[in-house]
Amino acid sequence: MQDDYQHYADGVLARNNRALAKTITLIESSLPAHYKLAQSILNRLASSAGKAVRIGITGVPGVGKSTFVESFGMYLIKKGYKVAVLAIDPSSTRTGGSILADKTRMEKLAVNEMAFIRPSPSGGTLGGVARKTREAIIPCEAAGYDVIIVETVGVGQSETTVASMVDFFLVLMISGAGDVLQGIKKGVLEMADALVINKADGDNLHKAKMAKKEYETAFHLLRPISASWHPPVLTCSALESTGLGEIWDIILEHREKLIKTGEFQLKRKDQSVSWMRSLLEEGLKNRFYQNKNVKKMLPQITKEVEKGMITPTSAAHKLLMAENCQF
Repeated sequence: MQDDYQHYADGVLARNNRALAKTITLIESSLPAHYKLAQSILNRLASSAGKAVRIGITGVPGVGKSTFVESFGMYLIKKGYKVAVLAIDPSSTRTGGSILADKTRMEKLAVNEMAFIRPSPSGGTLGGVARKTREAIIPCEAAGYDVIIVETVGVGQSETTVASMVDFFLVLMISGAGDVLQGIKKGVLEMADALVINKADGDNLHKAKMAKKEYETAFHLLRPISASWHPPVLTCSALESTGLGEIWDIILEHREKLIKTGEFQLKRKDQSVSWMRSLLEEGLKNRFYQNKNVKKMLPQITKEVEKGMITPTSAAHKLLMAENCQF
């Protein structure tokens, strides 16, 4: 085991993409032996990670997210950065794993030696994807990638999940798609570090500029997540690769401001502690349901709750206080 994890870690540190891909495969595996090996590798790589710019990207359906990620990624590569793209798709069990097509949609980025793209099907649980994607950031950074882009299809809890693992959370929008919030929840806008209106080109350019003003007004009604940062609204055209430089400048400005105030370091620490606590809660829940006494009592108590013989509160108390319930 010692030699195995060292072999993988050395390969990642040598910036070998094959070793990086194999390491992430171990992280994604549900086998106990792979889990232990992956954790040993991550512990070895931890000190070499943490220097990259972590960017989360979400957007409404039809916003052109894949086109944006590819255009933005190629822009960064031209500036000399190495870019890793990690894709979260909590809806893959319903859609048949459509996110896996992202790699084919990003044709230029997928074949560029300065880029690494890793789609992650959910396997049915958002929490599992969150852990796997969050842990995948570590070897990507250790392998020398300067910018880590974490993208989500933008449904339900996934936006909150992505925002909790990145330094900068970017929300993509389009103009002329209904009301000012376009189906994006207020809570998502409150998490945004910047909002970018895509497809600001051709006949849509005027609409994009109008939408920019509307969103700027909307942001004034929201409480900023940072005392030192007010989220800007920008426009771009991923298709024509315009406005990408301004977006990158904003990301760097945000990073610089938060580092100066100490918020950046605090945010990274809070994210790590929050991650630990969520893993503890997940672990305790799993161990509870695997307890032999709970497994024995649960079917009968469930029936009693269904028949109204016992209240849900009393049922939960009985299970939690199950005799000799060892965790």
